[in-house]
Amino acid sequence: MPPHRSPDHTRAVLMLLGANFFWGLSFPLIKALLLLQEKLLPGVSSWFMTVLTIAPRFLLAVVIMLLLRPRDCWRATPGEWKQGVRLGLFSAAGMLFQNDGLQFTAASTSAFLTQFYAILIPVWLAVRARRNPGGRIWICCALVLAGVAILGRFDWHALRLGRGEWETLLSSVFFMGQILTLERRDFAANRPEQITFVMFATQGVVFAILAGVLAPSPAVFLVPWTSPIWIGFLLALTVLCTCGAYGLMNTWQPKITATEAGLIYCIEPIFGSVMALFLPALFSVWAGVNYANETATWTLLVGGGLITLANVLLQLKPPARET
Repeated sequence: MPPHRSPDHTRAVLMLLGANFFWGLSFPLIKALLLLQEKLLPGVSSWFMTVLTIAPRFLLAVVIMLLLRPRDCWRATPGEWKQGVRLGLFSAAGMLFQNDGLQFTAASTSAFLTQFYAILIPVWLAVRARRNPGGRIWICCALVLAGVAILGRFDWHALRLGRGEWETLLSSVFFMGQILTLERRDFAANRPEQITFVMFATQGVVFAILAGVLAPSPAVFLVPWTSPIWIGFLLALTVLCTCGAYGLMNTWQPKITATEAGLIYCIEPIFGSVMALFLPALFSVWAGVNYANETATWTLLVGGGLITLANVLLQLKPPARET
């Protein structure tokens, strides 16, 4: 276990806070990008809009990594390729549903509902091991379910959640698979930079293929690139929220305990919600779209608070149990 008060430890905490800041930024940024694409390509299906948002992001991330480290990225071991491809497939599925869901729900709601995997993971591990996860886990599950119902404005009479909320919850299942793949012991010796490159490349290929299948015509791919604002949003999403965030995570998380990392990652939806209070109006002015600032409603405060509380309680394990 790394020393808790070492300079490296303090810096690691700050760097992971920076990663969460970038991920929080991605929620209103993607929402604005989607709205801009609807303006540039009216009448195009929501699924094509989704893959058009994601494919350039990861293809560009691959190019950036190759430019920075042209030789090292390709020199991945078979185990690194295997893990990277698995991570890319799980992440691609998660992002597909998360980004499509963002077209039908608020950015702050999406940010909180994405954290549902924090409850799914221990429950899945407990079921697989055929043992009761304990009272604390069930309390956390109850808190998350209540928070999801409030955030998703669950209609007890119609007994349904909206499309955006359901898709975001489904994306969380795939993100769970991504996290479990990252934690597998047989991949422990793999290098973060190499698996990140393979992961980005896998996602880029998957979404490029989907874009080609879903595109109404080849000409639609060129339209967004005529907009400097769209290019600016894409660059910010790629450099900050993709290369920057994953680079910080893979470099600095090993320097602190898993409990601390889990608590820090719970801050991501807080950042997303705070940014959604003022960034939409700025993005609207730049992009010429109708994207209003969100407000701190009681559903956001109560629902998001319950989910955050559940995440914190879940991660509060005695240090003696960590290895």
